[in-house]
Amino acid sequence: MKLYLTHLILFNLVLLTATTCQKLPDISDSTNLPVLLWEHNSYDFGTLAPGTKISHEYKFKNTGSVPLIISNILVTCGCTVPKWPKEPIPPKKTGSITIFFNSKGKTGIQNKTITILTDSKTGKETIMFSANVLPEVK
Repeated sequence: MKLYLTHLILFNLVLLTATTCQKLPDISDSTNLPVLLWEHNSYDFGTLAPGTKISHEYKFKNTGSVPLIISNILVTCGCTVPKWPKEPIPPKKTGSITIFFNSKGKTGIQNKTITILTDSKTGKETIMFSANVLPEVK
């Protein structure tokens, strides 16, 4: 039994040493991460008639030193549909995200926030839009 405990302690010590000696990536060093620089990150569609379908393109540049990967885009409702590049954006290159908005069933001021999941330092970016949807006239 004593030999078993000795081996168990020795195994755990080796495992602990091996895992603590690994160098973890330094996320405070933004030189090795993509960085999004937006042309603009918010847009106002103005006043819209009910049922209007519109879109807007948000342009950005990867000013980081490694490719930017957009893994997903999250929206708050089905009235907003995003389209984004599925391939990595190389350093110093540009890309865009297009947001499609359908005002059907909406009335009044609409403020939408779109969350972009990336491999950047923060792990996510946000863009926004607003619109004033007029009520349906019957």
